Amino acid sequence: MKITLNNSEVSMAGESFSVRELLALMKFTFPLIVVKINGRLIRKEDYERVFVGDGDNVEAIHLISGG
Repeated sequence: MKITLNNSEVSMAGESFSVRELLALMKFTFPLIVVKINGRLIRKEDYERVFVGDGDNVEAIHLISGG
């Protein structure tokens, strides 16, 4: 399947992945992360139930603060 992840096209084996699986595959382990699929915000508690499929546009945004 092909998805757009953070404005880059990514090819992956398989038909779909949960948000949690996708984050693990991409090694996105930052504790504060916001995920949107096709413009829709995904709640952290839904990462197991919401799936990313072929052609989806995924944004994984790391929240960083500092001074």
